Amino acid sequence: MFNDDMILLGSKRSVIRELYEFGKIKAKKDGKDSVFDFSLGNPNVPSPKCVDEAVLSCAKEENIHAYTSAQGDVNVRRAVARHIREKFGADMDENHVYMTCGAAASLCISIRALSEPDDEFIVFAPYFPEYKVFVSSMGGKCVVCPSGKDFSINFDALEKLVNEHTKAVIYNSPNNPSGVVYSQDVVKRLCTLLKDKSAEYSHPIFLIADEPYREIAYDKEVPYPMNFYADTIVCYSYSKSLSLPGERIGYIAVNPHATDSDELYFAICGAGRSLGYVCAPSTYQRVVEKCVDALPDVAAYKRNRDLIFDALTKIGYDCVRPDGAFYLMVKALEGDANAFSERAKNFGLLLVPSDDFGVNGYVRIAYCVDHDMIARSISVFEKLFDSYKNQNEKDNF
Repeated sequence: MFNDDMILLGSKRSVIRELYEFGKIKAKKDGKDSVFDFSLGNPNVPSPKCVDEAVLSCAKEENIHAYTSAQGDVNVRRAVARHIREKFGADMDENHVYMTCGAAASLCISIRALSEPDDEFIVFAPYFPEYKVFVSSMGGKCVVCPSGKDFSINFDALEKLVNEHTKAVIYNSPNNPSGVVYSQDVVKRLCTLLKDKSAEYSHPIFLIADEPYREIAYDKEVPYPMNFYADTIVCYSYSKSLSLPGERIGYIAVNPHATDSDELYFAICGAGRSLGYVCAPSTYQRVVEKCVDALPDVAAYKRNRDLIFDALTKIGYDCVRPDGAFYLMVKALEGDANAFSERAKNFGLLLVPSDDFGVNGYVRIAYCVDHDMIARSISVFEKLFDSYKNQNEKDNF
């Protein structure tokens, strides 16, 4: 009577959301200071001042709640295109920008626009779990490329995975969940491989760049992939850069130099139409127009990163230092990351096991939280570490 796949998808709770809900219940029962919730990537840094000013300004404008064009208000798209040209030196115009309800919508639209029967989409572990949902729901096959050292791209594995059915590679830098930022050399190597494989199989292999964390980078520059590869589609969200996760606003930018770029843009528009992702929220389109050049308070996230990374490594945890986003991957103190996460819950630490991210044996810490909470959590992380140390000592007797 109903779609079995959708029933399964709807009935399976996200581990992240379950941890978040558990934290709310525990905080209500035992007090908020008993919970150290590192589960959810919800920006804690306030929106730039211009956002509040823009919202108030928009409220006074006429027709603020009216429909825009399906692909977005033309003035907003011009503003986004101008921003891309000036900031990244990439060729862009409003006729290749499509406004969306955030990065998730951008990805679904892009995958739907490209997907034909038997098409495969490659993702790099560790990856955002919803990639698999988006690809399969749009009729494609999701192929996972296993992680390289310190969550880098495993080029040997990628070389073997790309075949005649490969339609696109989905690329996320800065990365959720690892915080890894791919260097320019890595991006160039990826683009060279895709160019060579496109020539070998006589069809373009697209690069879908999922970039909601682009502005949140600390120690490395984030290369703009469109400058290195013509067949690039950029999926962007203002959820993180402007701290607007609940407003659902972003865009798709199609490289004007991509293969059949005009036709590709029409496919993007058609996919948006078929999925019902037309006319992104009009008020926040105008907010984007006014704040398109605004930047987040990266220093606040870096301060959090430095505190938790330095403290955990000093205790003895094995961590991969993040160069961007606001996530830290920590090696579990036992082989089963889910068991480690459950044990951490007993200490009030809510840590996301890595299995759904495509790697085993780690937990993800989202440090987009209050700095003082991180400081208070350090002694609790030490107690968790000692609980394993004491157990190992007992096991050795």
